[in-house]
Amino acid sequence: MLCVSYQPDEKTCLQFTAKLMYFILSALALIACVLAVAFAAHHYVQMSRFTCNTILESCLCKLDTEDPLSRSFIYQDVADCGSLTSMLHLYLPLQMGLNLVAALVCLSACFVVWKHRYQVFYVGVRFYPLTATEGQQQKV
Repeated sequence: MLCVSYQPDEKTCLQFTAKLMYFILSALALIACVLAVAFAAHHYVQMSRFTCNTILESCLCKLDTEDPLSRSFIYQDVADCGSLTSMLHLYLPLQMGLNLVAALVCLSACFVVWKHRYQVFYVGVRFYPLTATEGQQQKV
């Protein structure tokens, strides 16, 4: 988007296309990040209800130990189930936090493009030196 020379009111098709694609891709990334946060939160809640047992070099985790048809998860090549669950209890909130930060970045990108297009939001800052007289400054 920065490679396209700027013209006011989007008078070039290339500039409009670049801004539109930037907005659409930012919106899709925002949706993906929110879904990733929800997915990690769902698994974190599920992990808190797991009951894990070490069986031969693997860890068998079940949601409900009394139900023979309950869903079970097998983690292979794990010596200790406690270290696995504590590691997952650390990684899942970290993943939620990072995806939330990414979602906020995508939301701010969508906000800037939307405001710049429809509500005259200027991203750049104009600088007038303090030594210039008022007659030399341009009226905006």
